[in-house]
Amino acid sequence: MASAARPTRVCAAPGSRRKPKPVEYNILFTATLCLLAAGAVMVYSASSARSLLEGQGDGTMYLVKYLAFGTVGLVVMQVLARGGLELLPRFTPALLGVSFLMLVAVKIPGIGVEVNGARRWIGAGPLQCQPSELMKLALVLYAAGLLATTPVRLKTVKGVTGPLLLVAGAAVLLVASQPDLGTALVIAFTLGALLLVAGIPIRLIGKIAAIGVVLVMLFIAVEPYRAARLTAFVNPWAHADSVGFQSVQGQIALGSGGFFGVGLGESVQKVFYLPEAHTDFILAVIGEELGIAGICGLLFLYGLIGYAGLRTAKTAATRYAQLLAAGLTALILCQALLNIFAVLGIAPLTGVPLPFISSGSSSLLVLLATMGLLLNIAARSTSHLAALPQPAGRQDDAQGSRGAESVDRDRRDGRARRTGAGGSRAADRGGR
Repeated sequence: MASAARPTRVCAAPGSRRKPKPVEYNILFTATLCLLAAGAVMVYSASSARSLLEGQGDGTMYLVKYLAFGTVGLVVMQVLARGGLELLPRFTPALLGVSFLMLVAVKIPGIGVEVNGARRWIGAGPLQCQPSELMKLALVLYAAGLLATTPVRLKTVKGVTGPLLLVAGAAVLLVASQPDLGTALVIAFTLGALLLVAGIPIRLIGKIAAIGVVLVMLFIAVEPYRAARLTAFVNPWAHADSVGFQSVQGQIALGSGGFFGVGLGESVQKVFYLPEAHTDFILAVIGEELGIAGICGLLFLYGLIGYAGLRTAKTAATRYAQLLAAGLTALILCQALLNIFAVLGIAPLTGVPLPFISSGSSSLLVLLATMGLLLNIAARSTSHLAALPQPAGRQDDAQGSRGAESVDRDRRDGRARRTGAGGSRAADRGGR
């Protein structure tokens, strides 16, 4: 009688199993998806009613745009998260050069697109990009590479001023002249945080910050409307019918929401009173519809990104990866805090979008690319690699090497040789 054939068990190769991701990676990925989901909901809520009243389709125009660029951004994020970090320093100079060329091209009539008195965009129709958003990421990449390769040289004023501050200063000047003071401040705060993490003396950072404050005040004093905005920040209710109108309407929206809000989609300010409700002031709509609870939930997600990003910077494998993770985290948090402070009335209005929430194609794409690089670094953290289980062959090799080291140590110290495989062979030879 023929015996039944036994099923053959196929053993998977040691490297075929997908390695688990570290906790920081999962936190960053989950928080980003949650922010994107909240952004899609709130962009539609903040823009649909006004779009219908203005006759712009069925009210889904901004939602479709957000979903389209968000999908492209997620693809870019996944590609950057999978690998290629070693090639990044090689492409950084090219990215920086392209960003400078695009910032200069914005100034050329016929190429740069002017909206509400500001010339910040390049392109036509719905396919427009904002070069200042790309410059933010390019400067973080450049600064991280420079601080990682020449740390000693950058401990002096001359060392910092020459290679880094001249490049960053030229970029900030081009961005601020668009005018886009908000993005210029985001760049300045991000690079300041990166210098602090890199170990630059606080005394030197203080000198650089003092020079920056003087330049900002001179920049504000040149144009009367900038000085008016600063005056409106101090007392917006005294200018509620002019430059303080948007700030006052935002505060009314926040005050109307209470703790739990008036309900999703029920905001009144977004329809008749609040300008730029789906971009710069989307936080005010969140406060009115979801209340303090909704804002606290949003702050919690940003806090998760800050915690996981700084943990990633601490456990990164190389100094370049450490500085890059710190700079990318600072870029996201500085932009978020500047927008939140402006809406709450703690800082002057700067026109900076809320990361992952506001409707803005260039900002959304660049921030998702930023998160992709941060996820790449998180997946390669030293603590995560040390916690991964070693294959059996490697464990045996490691034990064997530790055993050989202990035998050699015993020989040097003059102690008796341990019994084991070597001792049994000597005993066999002695017996024979």
